[in-house]
Amino acid sequence: MTDNQKIHRVINFIGKPVLIGLFVAATLMVVFPEFRGQSNNDASDEPMDLRDSNLASGWAGPVSYSSAVSRAAPSVVNIYTRTVTKAAKHPLLNDPLFGRLYNRQQQRIESSLGSGVIMQADGFIMTNHHVIDGADQILVLLYDGRTAAAVVVGTDAETDLAVLKINASQLQPISIGEPAQARIGDVVLAIGNPFGVGQTVTQGIVSATQRNGIGLNTFENFIQTDADINPGNSGGALVDAYGNLLAINTASLNQSGSAGISFAIPADSAEKVLKDIIQYGRVIRGWLGMDAFPLTPQTSKQLNIAVNHGLLVRAVSKGGPSHRVGIQANDIVISINGSPVTDRHTSVSQIADVMPGKTIELEILRQGKTFDVNAVAGIRPPR
Repeated sequence: MTDNQKIHRVINFIGKPVLIGLFVAATLMVVFPEFRGQSNNDASDEPMDLRDSNLASGWAGPVSYSSAVSRAAPSVVNIYTRTVTKAAKHPLLNDPLFGRLYNRQQQRIESSLGSGVIMQADGFIMTNHHVIDGADQILVLLYDGRTAAAVVVGTDAETDLAVLKINASQLQPISIGEPAQARIGDVVLAIGNPFGVGQTVTQGIVSATQRNGIGLNTFENFIQTDADINPGNSGGALVDAYGNLLAINTASLNQSGSAGISFAIPADSAEKVLKDIIQYGRVIRGWLGMDAFPLTPQTSKQLNIAVNHGLLVRAVSKGGPSHRVGIQANDIVISINGSPVTDRHTSVSQIADVMPGKTIELEILRQGKTFDVNAVAGIRPPR
């Protein structure tokens, strides 16, 4: 074989696969254009705009919450109260001479402020009980600048909520959100009238849900937030990123170093109070007529009791639901409607949620023996 023949065979051996590979690659580039590389000359030096990019669909939240504020703010009002109190009588007024000179009852006028939320277009407003407690006059300043005198429809000190009524037209009730769906980390906005400076919005997140045992109210199921709730914000709205009401702002911890710890009453709890007060004049809750405190491992050991959870009955109201089914002092309530007793707050709320007249099943421990009783819930007396 000559040298030319050898070279020709090598070219045929190598060249054909190369040509076939180039042909396949060209075909793939045509069928699948995404395989093509992009030259630096085609790349844009302009910054990416999320509004024009598919990345916007995965963006966690809006850059601005102005739409949420615009939606909720007209439903939040400023509340101003006046309370007339009798001033302490000065000892000199007992003197005949000074008594004739100052022969009149001295009075002192105290003013306070807060916020409220329009719940219905016919003028029903929710606020905190402590905002209007004892007030002789209540004035509501609407978002559009109008003012209206308010009357108290009813209050519920055990949740620190109150319902007011004003006579005004073109009121915008707030949109109710879903507080049960609130998640830790969700963005929230607090709208109110802090320090009387006018409507103000502060931003934060949901820090915790179903907070209880704080000691502010009898019934507690707070949404905790780090949004600032300053004096004057009480009774205002805590809304989600879309302007829906999540809760009624109530209080902040004022202890040293407690910045960013505020509490609000969930909107569904507020709605229940609103409906009851409008219908009955007060909140209707279930009641068993017993005074009990939670059993702890320590008290169980001290009292030589076999269980370390439950409610230890201290006293029973004579003639009340518990008394009628034979519950006695020193009995231990182990479960309520089949749910084990874990803490006093949960148990009190569980009983309160039962409509009066309905049956509550209680598991009782007495002297080492357990038995069940069915008590008919009464109406919880006003506090």
